[in-house]
Amino acid sequence: MSTVDGTGRVAQVLRPVRAGNGFEEALEQILQVVRLGLVTADERLPPERELADLLGISRVTLREVLKVLQDQGLVESRRGRYGGTFVRARPEGAGGEDELRRRVQGVDVEDVLRFRQTLETGAAELCAAQGLLPDEEERLLAALAATQDAPLTEYRRLDTLLHLTLAELSGSPTLTAQYASVRATVNDLLDCIPLLVRNLEHSQQQHAALVEAVLEGDADGAREIMREHCGGTAALLRGFLA
Repeated sequence: MSTVDGTGRVAQVLRPVRAGNGFEEALEQILQVVRLGLVTADERLPPERELADLLGISRVTLREVLKVLQDQGLVESRRGRYGGTFVRARPEGAGGEDELRRRVQGVDVEDVLRFRQTLETGAAELCAAQGLLPDEEERLLAALAATQDAPLTEYRRLDTLLHLTLAELSGSPTLTAQYASVRATVNDLLDCIPLLVRNLEHSQQQHAALVEAVLEGDADGAREIMREHCGGTAALLRGFLA
């Protein structure tokens, strides 16, 4: 079995993640390394210390990323003198990947993600800039609370309703209709990738910060939080789609 030098193929691809979505972007990059075959079956990834340094993340965060890859059957941990994290051979015709490829056909994923971010950041900025009426504030807070108490099986639906509520409260029916359309496409893709607890916890923190910015009338803050939030989802999709 062979190993991969951290200064070789992997080091040429990995780059430090941005502060806002460390887990999601690190997962995206390592998924790309594995799925692009830069580290092939039965080869070992660089040591955790090297990977963490290359990505600019803590070893705790890196281990959470590697746990996701293990759960997806993409890598395995081996102990002993020659141990480490090794890439596993991928079975042919994996059902989830086949379905994902089918759904991606004919979809310009980058365009969808770009359009989604434009609509979402615009809606957040509008809501914060123009302010919400008391009953509108209650609607937004109720939608947020629903996502916080949601079981995993219901999370994606309630997450969608929170974002749709924000679009509706922007006061633009056209924006709302366009958002509903693009979110349907995004959800179609999200349904083919796993729900990751770490990502959901991070999303919930961003949701809470976003709603707080909107209610405080902080238009710039709301726009930036939403941009970062959409970037996390985009990173996950790019990672699994690579």
